[in-house]
Amino acid sequence: MPKMKTSSSAAKRFKATGTGKLKRNKAYKSHILTKKSTKRKRNLRKAAMTDSTNIKNMKKILPYL
Repeated sequence: MPKMKTSSSAAKRFKATGTGKLKRNKAYKSHILTKKSTKRKRNLRKAAMTDSTNIKNMKKILPYL
């Protein structure tokens, strides 16, 4: 059986934690930042965990994580 391919785009966006959960960065922090409040931009800096509903698909995309 051939090797499974990792989605390289997903590999750049997600990192595995020690317990096996997937860590991701939040969206909406790249441009048009003038109309967003400082509080909102500050909260977008923090990393978030991938939602449990997406875990099954993510494990398929990232087989070697």
